[in-house]
Amino acid sequence: MRVIDASSIVLAWDIYPIDQFSKFWLWVESNLKAETLLMGQPNFDEVGHVSPDCHSWLASNLTVLPVDNEVMAAAVQINLALGVSGGNYHSSGVDENDVFCIAMGKAHNCGVISDEALQASLPVDPLKYKIPAVCAMPQVSVDCVSLNQYIRQSGASF
Repeated sequence: MRVIDASSIVLAWDIYPIDQFSKFWLWVESNLKAETLLMGQPNFDEVGHVSPDCHSWLASNLTVLPVDNEVMAAAVQINLALGVSGGNYHSSGVDENDVFCIAMGKAHNCGVISDEALQASLPVDPLKYKIPAVCAMPQVSVDCVSLNQYIRQSGASF
């Protein structure tokens, strides 16, 4: 089971048009319906702002995870590890929705899918960490793969 970040599903929507990559989207749909691919409410809402067509398609296939007490507690722990204070995220690092995506993975004991770039050398300031770096922090420890890695690990072919 994996929680997918909004940017990853929107990227896939943009580069794999559903009318040209129907087999890919049928595979994504089967993962969504089997609940092996999930999304948190904040990320689902973000998709709605960025890509209304993708949001509409997801709405009929996706199990949306709510921000419950367990997710909130995990988000607070992640923010503490990063040094986020008063909701002040750094523009070069994760934002609140990213933290909720990671917190969903942590709270539901599953991995995250993010297509944010791996940072070759981590910034000194943890506030500048991207999703993969935050997931790898010892205090967080959530497995993170790109959508391409997820596809490869599945063994699916289209």
